[in-house]
Amino acid sequence: MNSARQFLEKKLKLRVNEKKSAVARAVQRKFLGFSFFHRKGEVLIRIADQTVQRLRAKLRGLTRRTRSGRMEEIVRQLNEYLRGWMGYFRLTDMPSVLIQLDEWLRRRLRQVLWKRWKRGKTRWRELISLGVPRNLAALGATGKSPWHMAETPAVHMALSNAFWQAQGLCTLTAYYHQLHVPRRTAGCGPACPVV
Repeated sequence: MNSARQFLEKKLKLRVNEKKSAVARAVQRKFLGFSFFHRKGEVLIRIADQTVQRLRAKLRGLTRRTRSGRMEEIVRQLNEYLRGWMGYFRLTDMPSVLIQLDEWLRRRLRQVLWKRWKRGKTRWRELISLGVPRNLAALGATGKSPWHMAETPAVHMALSNAFWQAQGLCTLTAYYHQLHVPRRTAGCGPACPVV
């Protein structure tokens, strides 16, 4: 690191931030929200763990149980944020992380709606109107924890993936498939850079 610092500071007249700089293998470092991993002799890009945690914190704020406003507005804000976030991280090679985040986000939205229905009778009526059988709706209408209830069969059936798609929610996985740019393109060699 000392020789690299001397070259950067003396020859190139750049200042080195000691806290953020290191000489290490790619898989041991993160860079601008990305980290790297090996698979079958190839170095691939993934989203750094801290970046995923920051995304979750932002989405928690947008999907607070006590948040006011119409669900259409919440979905619009989520779509706007997720589109920009995925635009930046479209080079990643880990769609499985995005699938997990999508499942987590839909559960957060289910808890928001369940909480908004407030009383057991209202919850029961709403679940039935969304196609849940009466006996199952009764089980989904009672409970104290919105987070727990958001994962119950009744609530999951009523507020399914298809329900959220009908509400206009676009998932990280869908954005990923729209935007993902393969690192290798036809006609390029194995070291083809991404531009």
